Amino acid sequence: MTTNPSTELLGNLLTAFGQTTAVREEVRVWSMSGVERVTFSDGSTAIFKYAKKPFDSEDQALRLARTLDVPVPQLHTSAVLDDWLGMLMEDLGPTARDAEDLDGIAAAVVLHSTRTASALPVLDRERLRTLPVRSLKHLERLRKADRWRDAEDVAGALDRIAQAAEVRSAGATREPFGWVHSEFHPTSLHIGERGWRLLDFARAFTGPGLLDLASWHGTIEPPHPVRLRVFLEQYVIAGGAPEALAPRGGLTAENWALGWHRMWAVEWFMEQSIRWINDPTTDPAYSKAVRRHLTDVLHLLEI
Repeated sequence: MTTNPSTELLGNLLTAFGQTTAVREEVRVWSMSGVERVTFSDGSTAIFKYAKKPFDSEDQALRLARTLDVPVPQLHTSAVLDDWLGMLMEDLGPTARDAEDLDGIAAAVVLHSTRTASALPVLDRERLRTLPVRSLKHLERLRKADRWRDAEDVAGALDRIAQAAEVRSAGATREPFGWVHSEFHPTSLHIGERGWRLLDFARAFTGPGLLDLASWHGTIEPPHPVRLRVFLEQYVIAGGAPEALAPRGGLTAENWALGWHRMWAVEWFMEQSIRWINDPTTDPAYSKAVRRHLTDVLHLLEI
């Protein structure tokens, strides 16, 4: 369907949760998902989150995480309607403060030491190695749709990365290998009066934990290997796997992590562009981000 069915979804969730009505207040809404605070007639509140495919399995990840004692919000109930997921979750209230580096490290140590859940998608060495090839296939589909016409430089960069991927992907399954949050940023860590909770598990998978650590400082600024090296060292001191500091793929751990994280982002941006969002008006923004990340990948992976 063309419009999101949040009203009908919420109605289904309220029925399952034993409520009849709720006042809705937007917290954050975009084209593929939304977060709202809902207030029930008795004054209690909950968080209503809805998301379109491919973000429609977060409820499963949250249940798995909670079963394995990862600190996450309690999921009250969930429902699916026309490829949209709706969830009612515990309202954690306002944050006591913003998450800092040491908070992220503590959360990563807990998450990465959690037993791997077989239900999660897997990003092992083979899958990692194919990211540039998958990106080239997305580009081919874009070109067939008469989009991204001036992208010879993108194709050339992806070809170079694909040729080097066999060597550079080595070490993908070294520890820490297991739960990967994949949207691991300070905004995904809620620090309240009752401790911390990890949010936003919509794209969790089993894979190299270094990708989480590489994502913490974001991708808006240029990659900063020295800063990540310090972060990795602090992670190990805090109880993270010592192998996090070990070279892999012929590269330092920090260059490997930053390079492959950005290659992972490139493939995701290109898939969004042709499959999930599929809106030609977004092409300039997506192609700009892809080019910027590919420049970083070539440099970081020393290709």
